[in-house]
Amino acid sequence: MIKVAVCGALGKMGKEVVEAVLADNQTELAAKIDLNGGDFTSIEAAAAAKKIDVLVDFTQPSSILENAKYCLNNGIKIVIGTTGLSDAQVQELEKLSADKNVGCFIAPNFTTGAVLMMMFAKQAAKYFDNAEIIELHHNQKKDAPSGTAIKTAQMMAEANKNLAAGNCEEVETIAGARGGKSYSDIRIHSVRMPGYIASQELLFGASGQIMSIRHDSMDRKCYMPGVLMAVKHVFEKNDFVYGLEKIMT
Repeated sequence: MIKVAVCGALGKMGKEVVEAVLADNQTELAAKIDLNGGDFTSIEAAAAAKKIDVLVDFTQPSSILENAKYCLNNGIKIVIGTTGLSDAQVQELEKLSADKNVGCFIAPNFTTGAVLMMMFAKQAAKYFDNAEIIELHHNQKKDAPSGTAIKTAQMMAEANKNLAAGNCEEVETIAGARGGKSYSDIRIHSVRMPGYIASQELLFGASGQIMSIRHDSMDRKCYMPGVLMAVKHVFEKNDFVYGLEKIMT
């Protein structure tokens, strides 16, 4: 059995992870960690009291880097669902994972449908001149743009180095109206509104045609198969992985 600790266990995603770990016949819940209660209020306290093979982190952008560094420095494999890590921070964790020989799995999105959307987007980017991303989340999400949107833009940029071809010089009469410019000049627009969980729409354009790809998450349970897939992968392979698509292909 894989002994799994959940950090952020009392949050909306954390509660779902706890249930998924308890329901799976290959995983055992080692500890619920949360600043607001649970079995332990810190990873350090949980690690001192319990054997932890893999820690799943769904906490806050402000704490994820230090949580991950503590785990990797102390031989605890980690699956990171918290978004907000910068490119430099991801690279730092990749190096630390290799140096310590401790597995680390980071996924901006654990929904298999959303990952397929990203994979389709990379293919589509080869054949279109322009692309923009609209991501829509609940109004309690603290980081913008979403990790899914950033990862999608990165994957599209691998296939096409300029996805704003032919655009005129623009003037924003309201700052930010055109969204944030990301990789390959892809504009990302972030919407925050109650009622959403997580949605993303990709718009592709070329002369005479428009194509859209969209994915909607209506229930947080849809993330759990991907989370468990990542837990089992990092437990067996003990490597560094960024993106669920790396183990879906």
